[in-house]
Amino acid sequence: MRRKLVVANWKMHGNLASNQQLLEAYIKQLSSFKNTDVAVCVPYPYLAQAQSMLQHTNIAWGAQNMSKDAEGAFTGEVSASMLRDFGATHVIIGHSERATAYCESDENIASKFMQAKTHGLTPIFCVGETLIEREAGVMQMVVSKQLEAILNTHGAAVFANAVVSYEPIWAIGTGLAASGEQAQSMHEFIRGNIAKLDNAAANSLKILYGGSVNPQNAVQLFAMPDIDGGLIGRCSLNAQEFEGICRVSA
Repeated sequence: MRRKLVVANWKMHGNLASNQQLLEAYIKQLSSFKNTDVAVCVPYPYLAQAQSMLQHTNIAWGAQNMSKDAEGAFTGEVSASMLRDFGATHVIIGHSERATAYCESDENIASKFMQAKTHGLTPIFCVGETLIEREAGVMQMVVSKQLEAILNTHGAAVFANAVVSYEPIWAIGTGLAASGEQAQSMHEFIRGNIAKLDNAAANSLKILYGGSVNPQNAVQLFAMPDIDGGLIGRCSLNAQEFEGICRVSA
């Protein structure tokens, strides 16, 4: 049985003082969780703070993005090896807020995924559809195309022990989460796509749900057989709400 994973995505929030308060609350409130893995993805400048405060706890840390290149003349980019220097274990790849605003292609995101795997990071690969695409009934086609950018180039085996986060774009930050049945249907579809090519990789793959998760709707979402936890945005900035979500998964 796959262990649940709950990941905090702070997005572009925080400062040294508020981060310290939030991380101290995380450490105090989440230390007793033994059957759920917890990670927090912080803005780049706060990786050292996360490492300093979390290195002897049960909470892992990581980043919200990284470069598709290992090194070079890429001003403003951050490489996988740089993240590893700060003890990062996870990195979010292809979040829709980045893919939309910075016009990232599926191929570019696939390259980042492989950079993460090559350097021993766990990629959290985000997929999802817009409201227009869901209403048109093409959501599976959209998500399948996003997966194929990796599958067609690198094969299904690279998904072994990786993380995919299904985040319907229409639910992110809106307060409107997918129903348990909607989310389970897509999670089952994603796992099935991988399983057709590599059943072992599909079984070890964690598939998270993200998009307006809170302690209340997490009860239904996390009870679904193919939902292995959550990628949490807004509620991760409140230690009590984040603990409530983690407690559901425990």
